Amino acid sequence: MTTTLFHYLYRDADNYKASGVIALSGKLDDERWKATLTKFEEGTWFVAEQLDVPTLYHILYQYSGGPTSADHCWHEFVELEVTGDHPPDMTPWGSAEEFSARVLAVRDWHGELSPNFLLDA
Repeated sequence: MTTTLFHYLYRDADNYKASGVIALSGKLDDERWKATLTKFEEGTWFVAEQLDVPTLYHILYQYSGGPTSADHCWHEFVELEVTGDHPPDMTPWGSAEEFSARVLAVRDWHGELSPNFLLDA
C-alpha cells in the first residue's frame, strides 16, 4: 500500500530545530496537496495541536530544560514523500485524505492551543 510521509519541523526563534514525520496511508494528487498546503500560514506554518499532529517542542526542551522565550506555537511543513510501504518504525497518523480534509477545514489557526502561545507575545 502507498504511504505519504509528511515531514515537518519545529524551529524556535533562536533557529534550533527538531524534525518529525507522520505516515499517512494512501496518496493524493498534486492538485489536492497544493490546495491543502495553501491553507498553511504563508504556505508553510501550522499549529500542530489543531491537526492532532505530534508536537516537537519537547525535543528541544531536553536541551533547554523547558520552554524558553524563543518558543512559539508554529510548526513548519518541510516536504511530502510518497513511498511504497509504511515504515515499520512509524505509527500511522491516518489517511492522506483525512489529513487533507482536516487541514482544509481550518478557517483560522488557533495558536492558543499550544502551550507556547503566551510565549509569542
